[in-house]
Amino acid sequence: MTEKINPLRETDAEARSIAARIIAEARTAALAVIDPETGAPFVSRIAFGRAPDGLPVTLISDIALHSRALREDGRASLLIGEPGTRGDPMTHPRLTLRVTGNYLANDDALLPALRDCWLSQHPKSRLYIDFADFHFVGFTVFGAHLNAGFGRAYALDRNDLKVT
Repeated sequence: MTEKINPLRETDAEARSIAARIIAEARTAALAVIDPETGAPFVSRIAFGRAPDGLPVTLISDIALHSRALREDGRASLLIGEPGTRGDPMTHPRLTLRVTGNYLANDDALLPALRDCWLSQHPKSRLYIDFADFHFVGFTVFGAHLNAGFGRAYALDRNDLKVT
């Protein structure tokens, strides 16, 4: 009988540091949702940022399919981390977050601070941030998978990521 090998390394300070850097530097993400019409996975590129408390957030339009999908079923995942300009793209770190998306209400007391924080990270969004069909979505993180490069995979939990 063949012994099953666990490809994941023990999560350590270096893995936590790499994940924190990826989250801090990310300005976009690939958002995977469940298409409410077909039940199939659907992936879209979105703007990515952090709220003042570090919570991952996005600003999306109601007309986007991924927006409708998140309203139907908040379960999703986010892939963040861009390949470098040199070398094999698969050797560059990337982080997949397992999340639930939650829409912030238009009267949420946190909205003004979040708006200012978002604009500091995405100044060009000033053109559309106040459009009626755009809303902030906060992501509650349940866990993550870090691929820190060839042979360096880690499972992280929300405590490893220091996000809510």
